[in-house]
Amino acid sequence: MKTDTSKDYSEVIANCKELFGKKTQDYGTAWRILRLPSITDQILIKAQRIRSIQEKGQQKIEDDVISEFLGIINYCLIALIQIDLEDTTELEMSWDRIEPLYDQAVQETKGLLQNKNHDYDEAWRDMRISSITDIILMKLFRVKQIEDNEGKTLVSEGIKANYQDMINYAVFCLIKLTE
Repeated sequence: MKTDTSKDYSEVIANCKELFGKKTQDYGTAWRILRLPSITDQILIKAQRIRSIQEKGQQKIEDDVISEFLGIINYCLIALIQIDLEDTTELEMSWDRIEPLYDQAVQETKGLLQNKNHDYDEAWRDMRISSITDIILMKLFRVKQIEDNEGKTLVSEGIKANYQDMINYAVFCLIKLTE
């Protein structure tokens, strides 16, 4: 059953943003101290945990797969915000300053999704969640390689596009998990 992807996407992102806002109230913007490779590694931990749970069929820690996909989305958005703020050393920032950056990153990423969905005719709907998880992991290893190459690529898309793809794939998983 095909649903309204744009609406479903917005609902997933609304949940992510609500969680992000609450964590900002709890922790402030402590994440500002993280360099991009550290954010990439945090996303990697979440994606590897999802794959481990998928393979083992059980988990021993309470946080479920849904919360891990939400975490992947928010950490990718943190990475996109950090890229936009790379010239700023300010660590503590207000929600009023961060929220528009969050919204802008989401808007750009959703635009990418809409263009790809047009061209690929929503092929993701026929994919398995485990395959999408593997693609997220592959993109993480690509990002790590680009980071190790000091951001230089010969013919490949850059780090930002990979973070955006990971957001969109994680959103797809959350949509599939709730359908």
